[in-house]
Amino acid sequence: MSPEELLYAKTHEWVHVETDAAGAKIATVGLSAFAMEALTDLVYLDLPPVGREVKAEEPFGEIESVKAVSDLYSPVDGEVVAANAAAADDLEHLADDPYDAGWLVKIKVTDESGLAKLLDHAAYRKQCEEEG
Repeated sequence: MSPEELLYAKTHEWVHVETDAAGAKIATVGLSAFAMEALTDLVYLDLPPVGREVKAEEPFGEIESVKAVSDLYSPVDGEVVAANAAAADDLEHLADDPYDAGWLVKIKVTDESGLAKLLDHAAYRKQCEEEG
C-alpha cells in the first residue's frame, strides 16, 4: 500500500479499510513511517489477542523503543480479527516496511463513525510537518 492511499489517526496510526466477502469492513492498522522514525530502536511490541474488542481513540497495545513506551490507539470501534505476530518477532522489519509487512492488527469495524475522524494523507503530512 502506498502512504497516499491510507487514512491516518492524529496519534500516527494508519488505516486501510477493505470489505470482506461477508460484507464486513476490515480495518488494517499500522504505525506510520513518521512515528517509526521518531521512536527509533524498537525493543518491544505488545499487540492485543484476536477477539478483543477495541474502541476508537483508546489504546489497544503498546510499542517500546529505547527512548520511551508509547500506546497504540485504535482508530475505530471493532473486534481484533488478526494480530501481526511476525512484526512483534522482527521489530527491525517493522520500521523497514511500515505500510505493508508492518501492519499491526486487523479490526472488524463495528461502528464506521470513527472513520470520519481520520485524516487523509495531505492533512496527516501537514500535521507531521507541524510536529517535526
